[in-house]
Amino acid sequence: MQRYIDKFINYLKVERNASDHTITNYTVDLKVFKAFLGELDIETVDHLALRRFLAELRTKNYAKRTVARKLASLRSFFRFLYREGHIKKNPITAISTPKLDKKLPVFLDVGRVAKLLECPAAGDVTGLRDRALLETLYSTGIRVSELVGLDINDVDFISGVVKVFGKGRKERIVPIGEPALNAMRKYLDKRGEEKVKEKDAVFLGKSGKRLNDRVVRRMIDKYIHECSFAEKISPHSLRHSFATHLLDRGADLRSVQELLGHMNLSTTQIYTHVTMDRLKTVYDKAHPRA
Repeated sequence: MQRYIDKFINYLKVERNASDHTITNYTVDLKVFKAFLGELDIETVDHLALRRFLAELRTKNYAKRTVARKLASLRSFFRFLYREGHIKKNPITAISTPKLDKKLPVFLDVGRVAKLLECPAAGDVTGLRDRALLETLYSTGIRVSELVGLDINDVDFISGVVKVFGKGRKERIVPIGEPALNAMRKYLDKRGEEKVKEKDAVFLGKSGKRLNDRVVRRMIDKYIHECSFAEKISPHSLRHSFATHLLDRGADLRSVQELLGHMNLSTTQIYTHVTMDRLKTVYDKAHPRA
């Protein structure tokens, strides 16, 4: 089993050019499946064994979305094994994906976003970095993994665009607003070059090395607490806010899809919810007895 897993992970890295995050998730999911199988040979796995595995996940109170992700990992794994001739039949074709609950994304209104962006103190290099980081997340809508991967050469201060590498290391160009660029300039000017160990990276930690996404998440948690927001906000919430505010102000779904780097329009359609303010405005204008 481990030999097959190693081959599959190598395929993802070399041929699919999958991101580090994807590699980690697939490795964890397949490790869980391997532990479930025990001494059972992979060639003897049928749809009944897979159903038992899913039932075991449910008894451990995994969320539906987590179960669906693990099932997606297994689909790719068995598809690879079947295509490469390691198994004679793909057993997972008989397994359906559990229906997921559709939840509206958590987002902040414009006023609360502004409060969050102004929360970091601008008196030291850490505050300037944090403000530039938050401004960039909201201005571009990029993922936190794309943010920490930004190099200085990826930012075009004249044209007002940044080059990011998204899922599957796919490259795209995203506009960035002047407030974010100004915040970034102030941070880069202040940080100097004395303790910088990774000079190409835009956002650095105290050690002078590139930030990782865990540090960004902890930093945002700190400012959420300082702002006294009740919602559970993550870096992705700023991405949700970015998309929601664009659509609220008349942006079309296709444009938002391009900006977010979604392959399928169906992924972007989660943002077609509207805020109550916009709903009331439409109602007042359209209803004859509003």
